Amino acid sequence: MKPGNLPAIDARYWTAILAASMCGANTGDFAARILGLGHTRGLLPLALIFLAIVWAEKRSRFTTEAYYWLAIIVLRTGATNLADLGAHDLKLGYFLCMGLLVALMVAMLLIDRARGVEPIGVAGPDGRWHSLPATDASYWVTMLAAGTLGTAAGDWVAEETALGLGYGSLVLVGILIVVWFISDQYGKMTKPWYWLTIVAARTAGTTLGDLLASRRGLGLGLVVSTICTSLLLAGILILWRNRRAARLREV
Repeated sequence: MKPGNLPAIDARYWTAILAASMCGANTGDFAARILGLGHTRGLLPLALIFLAIVWAEKRSRFTTEAYYWLAIIVLRTGATNLADLGAHDLKLGYFLCMGLLVALMVAMLLIDRARGVEPIGVAGPDGRWHSLPATDASYWVTMLAAGTLGTAAGDWVAEETALGLGYGSLVLVGILIVVWFISDQYGKMTKPWYWLTIVAARTAGTTLGDLLASRRGLGLGLVVSTICTSLLLAGILILWRNRRAARLREV
């Protein structure tokens, strides 16, 4: 995607990523259960929608983050179904799924390193990267893998540990805050640290989204919870002005 259409990596971005993770957890279950698409029939339509978003972004003359966030939601929706497909339908189990996805993400990072792919823009005076990695095909494959990994990890915490959805959400949000702080302050938000924080956000977003929808949580149901998380994401993006991204566009 064009640099002008990408958000900056800051607190607003991570808050929106967490909200998008919650939303994607709900939209994935909504598509599978409410729309009756299951874990496989919705994957092709989602892939086509994603390609349409990328195609439209390349040809658009307007500068907007909407393309990026729409692509994120579509990928997150597909990741929810892929995780359920692997862990439950194919009976691979959570640990095998997570292991394979970690291996895929590491492989993509090594491929990017061999290709010499760098983040868009330059590091700030504090030495941190404030711009996203190049959003090429490798980026989106890794984002899909991170979303699937986060879904599997979040479901494992909620279903296979004593924490459940409530305490699991609290613990995972706490882990996300710690990972984000370390990645930002000490990791300088370089590419490996960026992806580690993405996985932490996806994991916390999975349990939070399920907490809203599930009867084991607040019991809002998939329709209401999907609407709520969609409005939450939209509110963050619209009301929280991205001044740093505007400065990066000027640069």
